[in-house]
Amino acid sequence: MLKGVIIGPTVHYLHHYKMLNHLLDQTTLRLSIEIQNMGYRAMPIPASQIVNWEKQIAHLSHKMIALRAGMGWIGRNNLLVHPELGSRIRIATVLTDMPLKTDKPIERDCGACRKCIDICPVSAIGDTYEEWDRIACLEKLKYYAKAFNVGQYICGLCVKVCKP
Repeated sequence: MLKGVIIGPTVHYLHHYKMLNHLLDQTTLRLSIEIQNMGYRAMPIPASQIVNWEKQIAHLSHKMIALRAGMGWIGRNNLLVHPELGSRIRIATVLTDMPLKTDKPIERDCGACRKCIDICPVSAIGDTYEEWDRIACLEKLKYYAKAFNVGQYICGLCVKVCKP
């Protein structure tokens, strides 16, 4: 799905992005129903539903939940980096009161890797995730939505090169 992402997003990448989000949303809904059938409360949170694009805010941060669950760390690209899959993951969340086994956050970072910094067309990625330039990234996403005929704020370049 990311093979064709060379200078920006493709319609093919957009299709897979939407299909994965749809699959995640269906999965979290089904999981929530099963949890509720077991007598617990559960609420699925959409995989990719931004409520404010200018501030890039969603209902909650799947990334922060995954970070605290020990699924990875926040990379220079400001995305969750999985130890094996890099940033090539999609995440959704189910909030529940069901007792679950918990894990601990991973104490790791991107080390010497700077691939995402090198590929970012607007230099929005710095040495740490705190240096990520949200505004520069968003402006490029807006450009891509129109220029690459994808109609959605996606890029994929830093995701493609992120392989721990």
